[in-house]
Amino acid sequence: MKSEAIVEYGQPLQMIDGETPQPQGTEVLLKVTHCGVCHSDVHIHDGYFDMGGGNKLDVRGGRKLPFTLGHEIEGEVVATGPDAKDVKIGAHRVAYPWIGCGECPTCNRGDEHLCNKPRNLGIQVAGGYATHVLVPHPRYLLDYEGVADGLAATYMCSGLTAYGAMKKLGDISPEERVMVVGLGGVGMMGLQFAKAMFPAAPLGADVDDNKLQSAKGAGAHEVYNPKDPEAIKKVLADSNGGVPAAVDFVGSEASLKFATSIVRKGGQVVVVGLFGGGFSMPIPLFPMRAISIGGSYVGSLGETHEMMELVKAGKIDPIPVSERRLGEGSKSLDDLRAGSVMGRVVLKP
Repeated sequence: MKSEAIVEYGQPLQMIDGETPQPQGTEVLLKVTHCGVCHSDVHIHDGYFDMGGGNKLDVRGGRKLPFTLGHEIEGEVVATGPDAKDVKIGAHRVAYPWIGCGECPTCNRGDEHLCNKPRNLGIQVAGGYATHVLVPHPRYLLDYEGVADGLAATYMCSGLTAYGAMKKLGDISPEERVMVVGLGGVGMMGLQFAKAMFPAAPLGADVDDNKLQSAKGAGAHEVYNPKDPEAIKKVLADSNGGVPAAVDFVGSEASLKFATSIVRKGGQVVVVGLFGGGFSMPIPLFPMRAISIGGSYVGSLGETHEMMELVKAGKIDPIPVSERRLGEGSKSLDDLRAGSVMGRVVLKP
């Protein structure tokens, strides 16, 4: 098999030849047909996350180099271990990558994605920037019939991240609109899920006017550029005092400052993006404004099944997906760093 792997953090990926793994026990071998390139791959490739104030979170531990990235995986079942049940050779599936230890209380309550001993595909164990990938059990494989090839892979992170974040908002009244901050690939997914899950079309915000135009065309009720000095005032006026919830798909100091500025009293901010930086707010403002700020990390296997039912029912408009060949992983990561990607990029072996 071939894979495009990290051989040194921060340096270009390299093509590696290796033995095609043979599935054991409940394992399933997928021949990869598409693998999404995610912004979190950029941080893993760099070897750190920016924590603000010149501080970095080192994430180089826990994996042996060379290491194969890629957690948005779609492929064909080509081999199974002797204990793998209910999966057929030749079946086309997407792989849920957020796999835990399977033994702790977190995993036992169905939240494997929050396990403290994760075995995430493309994060801790070899992923899909390759011709083949091992999946530990058939339960992590989902049917995507009716969803376009390539696009289906992106729902395993971008789509799930957007769905999981929107689900945390609870009930939104018909006269209120959710704000989607950051309209890149994941943010545009968020826009689509907000349209499907809430009574009123969402609002959108981004510093890129082209992305704002795309969001308006994709169904946003109104869009705002936070670089506009009047943007916050406009949102507060248009929303009659602030939005009930804002989901920050950027996760930068500037985006979170904007998000917390435009929620109403009692409002909610959910942080999804991992761009990095630090955040501070006077403590008395939390009770005085009664706002909550929380994080959202992808979603559970159960939520993935819920999300895919929405997608297969045609309730989520597709986002733009561009295909590149395996071997263009480094270029794709660089393009993400530069913010020059519209929609999503998937690698195709």
